[in-house]
Amino acid sequence: MHSTHPASPPTSGPWLHSAIARIEADYQRSADTHLIPLPLPSFADHGIDLYLKDESTHPSGSLKHRLARSLFLYALCNGWIREGSTVVEASSGSTAVSEAYFARLLGLPFVAVMPRTTSAEKIALIEFYGGRCHFVDKAGEVYGAAREVAAQTGGHYMDQFTYAERATDWRGNNNIAESMFTQMQRERHPVPSWIVVGAGTGGTSATIGRYVRFQQHATQLCVADPAGSVFAQYHRTGDDTLTAPGSRIEGIGRPRVEPSFIRTLVDRMEEVADTDSIAAMRALSALLGRRVGPSTGTNFIAMLRLACEMRAAGEQGSILSLLCDSGERYLPTYFNDEWVMNCMGECQSAGERLRTQLT
Repeated sequence: MHSTHPASPPTSGPWLHSAIARIEADYQRSADTHLIPLPLPSFADHGIDLYLKDESTHPSGSLKHRLARSLFLYALCNGWIREGSTVVEASSGSTAVSEAYFARLLGLPFVAVMPRTTSAEKIALIEFYGGRCHFVDKAGEVYGAAREVAAQTGGHYMDQFTYAERATDWRGNNNIAESMFTQMQRERHPVPSWIVVGAGTGGTSATIGRYVRFQQHATQLCVADPAGSVFAQYHRTGDDTLTAPGSRIEGIGRPRVEPSFIRTLVDRMEEVADTDSIAAMRALSALLGRRVGPSTGTNFIAMLRLACEMRAAGEQGSILSLLCDSGERYLPTYFNDEWVMNCMGECQSAGERLRTQLT
């Protein structure tokens, strides 16, 4: 079903030009995100280097800032958003935070449709940027509810899960893939052996996968998929009717196959247990001296598995992934021992396995 668009098409008038100019000016004010080398002698001594691109430094605090910017420009240039339009999104949190940021920048009302279990910190950030939250009981209900809210308000449903893979120019234009390869140029192994990402919409993996092929790099793409997500099973089978319970790692994994997840661009899937994701999040936070979010922990597990395989095979090279957002958003949840015990079970044994790998 197509997104809800304004009843009468807007013209290319002063407001549209001003809106695009404001987004572009905001982009010029934000420097590119940093590339962080991980100090892991157990791999570096064998010629294997690990890096994280720190997407938490965007103005709205996460990787989803790039997606929100692309979605707004895509909708504006398609004539789907006009002056006064209510912007609606289905999101588990970070995309909604970033879209609320851009909606405020353009002076537009914003409604985020999300599960009630979304972290209070993300809800507070959406409201800080002037957005309103509309809650549903189950993750699978966000799609229909978002369409209903858009219809009721006469607004536009952004539909990140459909448009993420096409809203960003994957050939270049300062996308995340181009930035990665530019920043790696002076490193010991400038062309990564692997790039590891998670998938919520699938937009980031699609952009990186297409860019790698277009530039004819030898890099392979690995998607780290949390427990409860449908993507790994879909990658194996190609059955887009599959469903799953849904991920308990915020921001990645989905209960259904999303249109923006392009399986033919992904070389490998790594399924990661929740306890491993949380243990890795905490171990990486200690390694960096700053807190990272749980999806970054999921990525880190896949990076370590790949690095161990390369080391065992006597291979050298680099592995690059994403620091998706700051752990400060998850202090009452994934960093809270009581919450973890109640919601996800004990992760002490997973933490011990990780410490063995990192030393």
